[in-house]
Parts: sequence; structure tokens; C-alpha cells
Amino acid sequence: MDVLHFPDDTPPAWLVHPVLALGNFDGLHRGHLKIIERVRRGAAEHGGTPMAMTFDPHPPRVVRPDKAPPLLMTTAQRLEAFERAGVAAVAVVRFTQELSTWPPEQFVRTVLVDWLRVSEVWVGANFLFGHDRAGTFSVLRMLGQRYGFRADKIDPVRYKEFVVSSTRIRRLVSEGRVDEAGALLGHQYSLDGLVVAGKQRGRTIGVPTANLQTDNELLPPNGVYATTLTVDGVVHASVTNIGLRPTFGDVMAPTIETHILGGFARDIYGTRVRLGFVQRLRDERRFSDIDALRAQIEADLRRTERLFAQLTI
Repeated sequence: MDVLHFPDDTPPAWLVHPVLALGNFDGLHRGHLKIIERVRRGAAEHGGTPMAMTFDPHPPRVVRPDKAPPLLMTTAQRLEAFERAGVAAVAVVRFTQELSTWPPEQFVRTVLVDWLRVSEVWVGANFLFGHDRAGTFSVLRMLGQRYGFRADKIDPVRYKEFVVSSTRIRRLVSEGRVDEAGALLGHQYSLDGLVVAGKQRGRTIGVPTANLQTDNELLPPNGVYATTLTVDGVVHASVTNIGLRPTFGDVMAPTIETHILGGFARDIYGTRVRLGFVQRLRDERRFSDIDALRAQIEADLRRTERLFAQLTI
């Protein structure tokens, strides 16, 4: 998959008749994937190139930073997800204060027409663009007629009784409802990062943990979770504690500590891993002594083993 950056890169000669999915695509959830699916089909029907366009930084970081939400994905995770979804190229638009002042027609003419030469543009039902978010779908369709490209939209995607949206998924994650968030995403909510040295408290009580230093912005709330840990492409069942280790009282900021099930003994310090959240098990709490903590951890491990016995990871 090729990655192009606006305004720095010149689109390559092989990029013909781009069929474009346009949006922020934070999380690349089920609704986003419906747009990508339609783009791929349109590109195949007309001999075009299936593409996605996204923005970096996230526009609210520029236009209203005090209200900008924490993102579900890093830019690297988003690009990886686009590649898995089957697009041939991604255009990343550098979102600046100047660009935020462009009226919708200037964005369409400058980015979509002059720079990318799009043949089709697909958006979600609620996508807005341009200064003061004045660019509705009706405006995009009118501009498409003026500049010679097709514009169309995908209706909201529902999962059971919910409309799938990045905003709803962020709320679910922030409430610890990671299983529901995963259902709307179509994949586990995941943190990427580096395994770093900790205080080795887990090892001293017989439950060694990998401490994750993550690049992601949105952590589930403090508590214990059934998780997966992907190490060098291999997915392992695991249990993760996010929190302040109140029994020990030795940290001031939340830590992310993961114990891999099945007697995993490899040294993975300095390894980049992916932590996927399956289900919240319980709140974090302070125990009266180490024995009580160890007993609870053993109960958490047994519960997680039973859960994974019913799942395919």
C-alpha cells in the first residue's frame, strides 16, 4: 500500500481514476469498512484505484483543541488497518490552521481535483468538511457535478440497536465496556507499544507481567481485563491490570501490566507488542495483604482461562 502526503507528495503516474473513501476514519470501524467495501467495488467496476483519504492531525486538534477527543488509533494503526481493508493507497492530508479556513469548494478543487484527480468520492452519512463544517454531502455532490466526479454516501451502519460511530466507541472504551466496543469496531480495541522494565512486583508473587508503554491516547479505565497480547505475530491469551497498584501504593500514574497465560517465559523487554481488550473482569482494588492479592489474581486467571476456552483467538 502506498501512502501519499498532501501537500508534499506528487501523486504517482500509476494512480488512475481514484475511487476515494473520504473521512477521519478513527478506529476504522464497521461503518468505515462499509465505505471501503463500496470503494473497492467501484474501483473494480471501472478500472480505478481504491483509495482512502484521512487527516493528520485530527481536525478538532487544530480547530477546537480544548474539545478534541482522545483517538481510538494511532496514525500507524490506522494505516495498517487501511492496508488490511484492501485499499491500494492512502492520502494523508496535513491539517493546518490555514486549511481549516478553506471553504468547501477550495478543498475540493485543490485537494480532490487538482492534486488527486478523483473519479468518485464516497463518505459516511454525517461527514462534514470545509470552514465551519459547511461542506455537507449535498455540497460535495454539487461540487462533484461541477468538477466532473461522482459523489455518493453510505447510510449509517447499525450493529444490533446501535448506530456505529467513533464517538460511541470512544464512550464504550472510556467506560470499560471493551467487549461492546469491539463489537462495534469489528475487531478488538487495541493498544500498541513497547514492553519496558517495571518493578517486577508480579514476578515476586509468581505472576510475571509485561509492562506496556503505549503510543495510544485512550486507555480503558483502571481495572482488570481479559486480553490478548500479540508478540512477533503470535497471539497469546492474557490478563491485564490497568491502574495504580493500590495494594503496593508505589506508582503515581496508571501502569499497564499484562500476564500471558500458559507459562510464557520468554524475555520480551524492548519488544513492540499489541494488547487487545476482550472483556472487563473487575475493578482494581486494594487488598489487605499479598496473599489476598495473589488469591484474587489466581481467580482472575481461572476466569480468563474459562473465557478463552469458549473463544477462538
